Amino acid sequence: MFLQMMRKGLLLLGLLFILQSCSDYQKVLKSENAGEKYTFAENLYNEAKAEDSNRKYKKAIRLFEQILPQYRGKPQGEKLSYLFADSYYQVGDYYLSSFEFERFVQSYPNSDKVEEASFKSGKSYYEESPQYDLDQTDTNKAIDALQSYLNKYPDGEYAEEANLLATELRLKLEKKAFEIAKQYWRIGGNYREGNFTAAITSFNNFIADYPGTPYREEAFYLRFDAAYSYAINSYRNLMQERLQEALEYYQSYKKSYPEGEYIANVDEAYQDIQARLKTFN
Repeated sequence: MFLQMMRKGLLLLGLLFILQSCSDYQKVLKSENAGEKYTFAENLYNEAKAEDSNRKYKKAIRLFEQILPQYRGKPQGEKLSYLFADSYYQVGDYYLSSFEFERFVQSYPNSDKVEEASFKSGKSYYEESPQYDLDQTDTNKAIDALQSYLNKYPDGEYAEEANLLATELRLKLEKKAFEIAKQYWRIGGNYREGNFTAAITSFNNFIADYPGTPYREEAFYLRFDAAYSYAINSYRNLMQERLQEALEYYQSYKKSYPEGEYIANVDEAYQDIQARLKTFN
């Protein structure tokens, strides 16, 4: 019975404490005293960090939003701007954290927090980067921001992670470019002349733009396959020239990947090309 009463008492005290805290927060929120709000918001941020509490970060953000304009250009403005940006970052609002960290870096280039802010700006854009088949504007922004960090802090505290994130994002762009070219190749399978030529052009651009890509061999093979399919489905008066062009792509694949994954396929197609060319002699 005694233990049960103690538990109820502690529960009641906890509830009263929460209600009092909420009441204090509402009073400060409605207050006109910027200094009081600053102190309360900073304490909320520190508590949120210690407790990993999104709720307290969000409360701090509401106060920061109210007082930040009053502190811009003042000594307290630097710390306040950082806490504001980091609160957004901690609650996962990466769209706003990327903007606020970027703003912090521009406003306080000599701050001892500028390296961290520079990295977190890039990582915020990274978190906003969508899957490869969607618009990649945020991916490009993330790469630019992370590269900017690496250029300024090549041996910085976050350099290793920044390199890993930037590499992952570049691979995403490579995959998007590769899949676009591959889609032209797939559609060309229904023999649409424009899609074969678009596939060949896209694979040429892809190979030139991403020389170290893991999709390079497949791109070489599909480029040849598109050229071969384009040639054998052409009118006879156009076929010979297009077969010769396909042979050039065959040689490129054979030279780069003499024991490649698709060698049997390309060799078989090569034999067919040779037999077709003989009919023109």
